[in-house]
Amino acid sequence: MKTPMIRSALLAGIAASLIGAAPYQSGKVTPEMVQTGSDIPADWQAPKTGFDYTKTDVMIPMRDGVKLHTVIMVPKGAKDLPILLERTPYNASGFAPNNSPKMKDAVWSGDTDWADGTHILVWQDIRGKYGSEGDYVMVRPPRGPLNPGTTDDTTDAWDTIDWLVKNVQGTNGRVGMIGSSYDGWTVAMALLDPHPALKVAAPESPMVDGWMGDDWFHYGAFRTSNLDYFTGQMTEAGSGPAMPRDTRDEYDFWLQGSVGDIAKANGVDKLPFWQRLSANPAYNAFWQLQAVDRMVAAKPSNVPTMWLQGFWDQEDIYGAVHSWEAMEKAGYGATNHLVIGPWWHSQINRSAWNLGPLKWNGDTAADFRQQVMIPFFDQYLKDGAPAHPLPSAMIYNPAENHWDSFADWKVNADRTMTPLYLQADKGLGFETPGGQGEDSYVSDPAKPVPYIQRPIVAGDEDRWRTWLVQDQRFVADRSDVVSYTTPVLTKTVTIHGAPVADIFAKTTGTDGDFVVKLIDVYPATYPENPEMGGYQLPIAMDIFRGRYRDSLSDPSPIPAGKVQEYKFRLPTVNYEVKPGHRIMVQIQSSLFPVYDRNPQKYVKNIFFAKPGDYQKATVSIEHGGMAKSAVLLPLAQ
Repeated sequence: MKTPMIRSALLAGIAASLIGAAPYQSGKVTPEMVQTGSDIPADWQAPKTGFDYTKTDVMIPMRDGVKLHTVIMVPKGAKDLPILLERTPYNASGFAPNNSPKMKDAVWSGDTDWADGTHILVWQDIRGKYGSEGDYVMVRPPRGPLNPGTTDDTTDAWDTIDWLVKNVQGTNGRVGMIGSSYDGWTVAMALLDPHPALKVAAPESPMVDGWMGDDWFHYGAFRTSNLDYFTGQMTEAGSGPAMPRDTRDEYDFWLQGSVGDIAKANGVDKLPFWQRLSANPAYNAFWQLQAVDRMVAAKPSNVPTMWLQGFWDQEDIYGAVHSWEAMEKAGYGATNHLVIGPWWHSQINRSAWNLGPLKWNGDTAADFRQQVMIPFFDQYLKDGAPAHPLPSAMIYNPAENHWDSFADWKVNADRTMTPLYLQADKGLGFETPGGQGEDSYVSDPAKPVPYIQRPIVAGDEDRWRTWLVQDQRFVADRSDVVSYTTPVLTKTVTIHGAPVADIFAKTTGTDGDFVVKLIDVYPATYPENPEMGGYQLPIAMDIFRGRYRDSLSDPSPIPAGKVQEYKFRLPTVNYEVKPGHRIMVQIQSSLFPVYDRNPQKYVKNIFFAKPGDYQKATVSIEHGGMAKSAVLLPLAQ
């Protein structure tokens, strides 16, 4: 073993030898070694050997000179192929994110089944977003009182389609439009004045009426997560940030003040759309003139259209059904079809083997795309394609686990409604109740009822997507939730349509919200799927802001201590409650923080309620006598 002294001597010798060595010889500098200009070539393109498609980015001019960024994917050797167009605020380039030589592998999941070499795929950034020029306006109103300009998303769709059929090589000149959520709204806007080349359309979960029951409000109750959406959409042309959080639990975050307070603290109050929205909390002309279901009925088109949404769509559960109903009433039922699948929001574009604990027979979304949607489109887009007629409505039956087809799915107004009455002793039944009674609870804005079990974490997509199928036992023991339950059923109860909540109640406050849930209570033990034993599965639920009980456009204080009627429609269903199950109706006054808190004291604008406005209130649900609270069911005849 070498001593430290010997090791030091050896190191010193090595250093001396290096110092005395000859210097490094660099050699001759040749021209190829010299850096000149940028290392990023101006005209470099990746080789496309073996690719079965070509992808190009173009800027398509609109009638006012604004150019919109558009991604076009054409199969190699394309000849007489139709175009599938999607217009989006969510980055057109992101729909074909993968640099794969196979078209099917290059596109996102929603377009995989379309990327089979028989369709030209096109995605476009709407005005002001990502690569497109112009000003971005959130769900830009159509030309008219709210939009004095010369363009809107109807003209932009027209101009885009006109350019595509004239300039894309290999097309047969026919176009179909598709898209979900905001992209579904752009499809619906194109239908207001469709280009002659637009032959078929599918608005999926479209944003149709932001006040009545889609993204922004439900019957006047505001959906708080919109503030994050606003900062993401309207603080930059690309994707902006969500609001910062100083707490992990969203429940605690949204208790810090009114929505207006939180908007101001995070700069949302500087956004023009928030300013317009928060100044119009009631269903006035601002909302009525943007309601797409009204617009498509006023300007109906003959374009065959599939209005599609999810049974438990947690974001846009209102629009597709109401647009289809409006077209039906306008006499265009032959070319308009309703589809409701067993899905969360936009799940049609992903895999759909299950929804939370509910398991289906196969991948219901992929099967639908391949067996129904694409054949439906192709009959209008391709010469010689076989006819693929659709029924009036095609709606999944979650209890039976299969699709049901209806040649004559009636709109709610044409159905006979059967009252399911609240009864004494928290009972529920079809029999007319006896003497009048009531059940009371204290609603406290400081302790609102959560919509899912806490902690509620921002960005938890799995829980957000499935909250409408959350087992409701987690709130069953709360003193501010009242539940009414039928005896065990001895025969099947089949519901075809939209139930209607018809609640009589009084409150010690001068405002208040009413949440009504229609629930299928599973047997205590359920061998077919043990985790569903005793499960309280929501069939349909919604919230109604009490100030709008007499008029959606002209709110008024609730007279304290006086019985009032609160009547509102729940989401459309096709459902069978089986023998051995029970039906439950649950009522509460908050669903937080999906919806903002009602202060329960009448103020002019709840967005800007002050801390002292938030007050406890005793709410009494009436039943029997002259105040027969019920959920009206459209039962199968």
